[in-house]
Amino acid sequence: MTKQAVPYRILGLDPGTNFMGYGVLEVWGKELKPIILGDIDLHKITNPYDKLRYIFERVKALIVEYSPKEVALESPFFGQNVQSMLKLGRAQGVAMAAALSCNKSVSEYAPTRIKQAITGIGSASKEQVAGIVMKTLHIEDRPRKLDATDGMAVALCHYYTVSNPLNAALGNERVKGLGGEKMARKRGTKSWEQFLKENPERVKE
Repeated sequence: MTKQAVPYRILGLDPGTNFMGYGVLEVWGKELKPIILGDIDLHKITNPYDKLRYIFERVKALIVEYSPKEVALESPFFGQNVQSMLKLGRAQGVAMAAALSCNKSVSEYAPTRIKQAITGIGSASKEQVAGIVMKTLHIEDRPRKLDATDGMAVALCHYYTVSNPLNAALGNERVKGLGGEKMARKRGTKSWEQFLKENPERVKE
């Protein structure tokens, strides 16, 4: 009798201070199914601490409702725009804390690594990422915000990474090749300024 694969879910998060994209990807063997994708609307919350509390509560609620096995996030940036970097870093940290409070394993991926995994191009646009995510997962209706497909892209990137036999063999050593914190530091200010230019709605001044 053939042993059936056991499905599991990945929650992908694309943190932001105005909108936080998310996507829940269900994996059953080599079959991928989008469970839900959307965005957490934060732009009307003016108090920064209320905003952080809301991020924590919404991420935790997603975990409780959809029971992902793992949570993957876009990793922090490093640059000279300290205020913007701090705001986005806090959002990322609170989302991570929500996942850890639910005893979920957390992984981080640099934006260029995510784009490379999805489109093959580290400098791909949000529209290009959205198009390939929708085609890969057979999503017919485009979400109202591309933050949603960005969140699902993080989940897909994590799946591609952990399902790679080479990465599985490397174990913790694979982190060095994921383009996370080390790459973010290497790219530095240029990456951060380019990110803000391409995604002005992500950070609330």
